[in-house]
Amino acid sequence: MDIANRYKKVRKLTESICAPLQTEDYVVQPVIDVSPPKWHIGHTTWFFETFILKPYFMGYQEYNADYNFVFNSYYESVGNRVIRTDRGNLSRPTVAEIYRYREYVDEAIAKFLCAEPSPEVKELLILGLNHEEQHQELLYTDIKYILGHNPLFPAYNKNYTSPKSEVVEPGDFIKMPEGIYEIGFKGEGFCFDNELNRHKVYLNAFEISPNLVTNQEYLTFINSGGYHDFRHWHAEGWDWVKTNKVEAPLYWHVIDDEWYNYTYHGLGPIKPDEPVCHISYYEAYAYASYKGMRLPTEFEWEAASSKFKWGKSWEWTESAYLPYPGFAKAPGAIGEYNGKFMVNQKVLRGASEVTSPGHSRGTYRNFFAPYLQWQFTGVRLAK
Repeated sequence: MDIANRYKKVRKLTESICAPLQTEDYVVQPVIDVSPPKWHIGHTTWFFETFILKPYFMGYQEYNADYNFVFNSYYESVGNRVIRTDRGNLSRPTVAEIYRYREYVDEAIAKFLCAEPSPEVKELLILGLNHEEQHQELLYTDIKYILGHNPLFPAYNKNYTSPKSEVVEPGDFIKMPEGIYEIGFKGEGFCFDNELNRHKVYLNAFEISPNLVTNQEYLTFINSGGYHDFRHWHAEGWDWVKTNKVEAPLYWHVIDDEWYNYTYHGLGPIKPDEPVCHISYYEAYAYASYKGMRLPTEFEWEAASSKFKWGKSWEWTESAYLPYPGFAKAPGAIGEYNGKFMVNQKVLRGASEVTSPGHSRGTYRNFFAPYLQWQFTGVRLAK
């Protein structure tokens, strides 16, 4: 697929994700980690205007100079911005105006791509499309948080079907021999800079589960008092549990002594055989401790990933988010994309049911703070 058609396809998918929303849904920001959907629509558009059209499309007229302040996310090199906590206070620009902005930029990109872009610009365009695919997943998760914290528990889309069904089948732990393994991206095509450079790691022999932990398995942890037994928790995780009065994964609720959870269909009974989802690293670690096991490192996960199915939920690992050997940040704003976040984060591997098509690979390194639950995050055990 040529770059112009790929651009159209990616941009169209973002809009289709938002299609079930009402106008009011676009504006809500319940917590700092969740951005209003209209901000995602504007920010992904701003990326192409800022990094492609303004520097490379001669004669391009900026849509609105104030949008650089409104839709910049964290790029210090590009200037000042609305602080993250205030994104939900932006009643203006309106949703309709942001869609007009999106249409304006898309029309300009279409004209720009009438000529073959240089390799440098094409590389930026591909980065921009992968960036938008990241925001498509964030849109799904942020929308779920917005609607899942509405006291009416409205459905996002009652016809929603998960593209990643996972039937848990009994199976023995996969045994991996000790040895030297190559880790990191290899080959043609796109990868993020944090997947480089490919390098060798030595791993002791280990075993890893072929399946993710299920809701039923996690319920045994809850019912055994797991959230009230400090022995399973890191000190920081135990403080988090007590301070926030955490008793279960995000979106789980007890109604008439039965467990329910919120999904895109609305509130319904928990399905015991589905993989547990929306748990923090703290919870994943505590569950592994309760089972007398541990989480895999990201290197163990990658070394074994061809031997099990993955992609239903992001999987917490025991690895801190750190640079690979030889990692170097690119100059300018693009260099702010990953490297500046390599502190106080845990690596997650795999993908989730809301990861965009074509955006999954075994070397992908996702990362989040250990207390976060709002992403589609689960747990695979190792020993």
